[in-house]
Amino acid sequence: MTKTRFWPPRSPRGHRGGFLEHASHNLVVLSVICLFLSIGHSDAADLFGVRDLQTVEIKTLAPPPEWAVWERKLLEALYPAAIEYVGTYTREDHTLIWRDEWPGMDGSDDGYESFYNFPLYYLLGGPAEIHELSRKLWDGVTRQFTRYGQIYKEFDGYYDWMHHGESYIYIYFYGLADPTVLKDRDRALRFAGLYLNEDSEAQNWDPKLKLVRSPVNGSRGPRFVNSAEDWVTHRPVLANYPLPFDDITNVTTSAAWIDDQLFPYILQAMNDRMMRGDVPLNLTATSLMVNAYMYTGNEKYKNWVLDYIQAWTERTRRNNGIIPDNVGLSGKIGENMDGKWWGGYYGWRWPHGLFNQLESTTISGMNALLLTGDSSYLDLPRSVMDFVIKEGKIESGRFVVPHRYKDDGWYSFAPLHPQTPIHVWYASGEPGDWQRIGQIADVSSWDDFRYSKQKGDSGNEAPWVSFIRGRNPDYPVQVLKANYAETLRRLEMCRTDKTTPDEQDVHHWQNRNPVVVEGLVHLMLGGPANIYHGGLLHCAVRYFDPRQQRAGIPQDVAALVKRVQPDGITLHLVNLHTSESRDVIVQAGAFGEHRFTKVKRDGVSADVNSRFLHVRLHAGASGAIEMGMQRYANAPSYAFPWHRKEIPVK
Repeated sequence: MTKTRFWPPRSPRGHRGGFLEHASHNLVVLSVICLFLSIGHSDAADLFGVRDLQTVEIKTLAPPPEWAVWERKLLEALYPAAIEYVGTYTREDHTLIWRDEWPGMDGSDDGYESFYNFPLYYLLGGPAEIHELSRKLWDGVTRQFTRYGQIYKEFDGYYDWMHHGESYIYIYFYGLADPTVLKDRDRALRFAGLYLNEDSEAQNWDPKLKLVRSPVNGSRGPRFVNSAEDWVTHRPVLANYPLPFDDITNVTTSAAWIDDQLFPYILQAMNDRMMRGDVPLNLTATSLMVNAYMYTGNEKYKNWVLDYIQAWTERTRRNNGIIPDNVGLSGKIGENMDGKWWGGYYGWRWPHGLFNQLESTTISGMNALLLTGDSSYLDLPRSVMDFVIKEGKIESGRFVVPHRYKDDGWYSFAPLHPQTPIHVWYASGEPGDWQRIGQIADVSSWDDFRYSKQKGDSGNEAPWVSFIRGRNPDYPVQVLKANYAETLRRLEMCRTDKTTPDEQDVHHWQNRNPVVVEGLVHLMLGGPANIYHGGLLHCAVRYFDPRQQRAGIPQDVAALVKRVQPDGITLHLVNLHTSESRDVIVQAGAFGEHRFTKVKRDGVSADVNSRFLHVRLHAGASGAIEMGMQRYANAPSYAFPWHRKEIPVK
């Protein structure tokens, strides 16, 4: 990607023209600033209790753009939709109206997933009531699945990190919504401690070999032997996937999963080969550590993340550049697989193949980049992509790559979905990562919006990327209308639902959750939706309401990140209130990890050099500002602009 500079080009002497470089222009520049920008330490900034806060005033009156009207309409419509949905499917104690018993190790993730984005909606600008409701629902799901037997000490007793990841994105949003809640902070530290051996019942971590000791783990520690009951609710689902191995005694087809006579042979093979040692899927646990780090700044969490990624990087190097999917308790690749680097739990063969290797390495690589500013940590997911691209081929006019590996070699060829490669490119901003996307996809086809709904608030990363790169100008209105329509569709599903609890599967509620915020994340934050199976929210900016002292954009304000480039963004802000001004604090990055360098409007620029910028929008005002940005310049933190060195707790 060509790096576009917002600021004046380099002069023939090799330096950039400065804001007040030419004295002859000073009076003209200052007079223009008086018209469009007021930059400095304002009384309002002092009132908000934020040090080194500079102010930009936008005074230009204009009718709100269509995207701004739809953005505010969606923000306001989601709350009553959420209330109706919660009223339909939960009791007064905020537990789900469901069965009295639910066996096995599966299911709690689906309970949490049913409400996971409620705190995300709040931190975008939803009402305070949704924040409080989201906490009651988290507690309700936790109590209910503790009763069922899956949850122990408020954390899954044992499960894999694809499902842990789905559960705990819920609590990662709490740090962004309000980091001062003591209960959330305590949980974050206690949960991270499960992988630091700080809980005597959960010795999940080998600190010497830097490995998680089983692919199934949690608050009860590593699960080396699974029981038939552990899998009882998941067996019908897995009958639709390939067998974990081709050489299981007496088993020839996946139908054996639902055959009570044959299933024990599958279970025995998995216990013998899969359950003792580490798998790449466990890299998703790095988000749990970063979550604790951003409450405290404690280096032990950062060190765990970097040590663990380095351990998998070294294993990949030893395996000729391809990440192995199983490592025994001694640290040996293929220790329980007769030396094979493939065949592990959620590995290159079973059940999803490439998908899990790519997601877990991308999540961990982005987490390490967040902590260090070093994009070389993305080399791990890059190596996964490059290896399968090398094995790719053209089929029916499409470029396809192998998604699975077994004794006979690579198989299961299909297009590589661009979602995860987009995350890698977005995090790095590097041309090589954009070129890789061009190898797997026709990016020109992204200019046309075709609404796609995947699990979670995702599916439309491709047309959004086209928009922030200067194409697809109708995307903002299109995606907001599509999200609004999806909310209505899901509400209708709730209203016409005649099923009884005994007829409802564990995914019943999440498929009806009407809080659909993908378009809001793309447009307001200038980032892709977080990777659903445990990724943190990486974005260009987020907002605070300084007068209400809360996260989220103020009432009546709409925001659109129109461009995202390696050294800055273009942000359009609108105040839809016709008689009152609005104040908003813009933060560089979800976690303050970036730094604004300059701000520019109508050809006039000024230095900022802060992670925060205060914007005062006059009544009915609308305008775009270009914001230079140094990426990953600060240690990430959940701290709000008015917090001092430490985050206060309440």
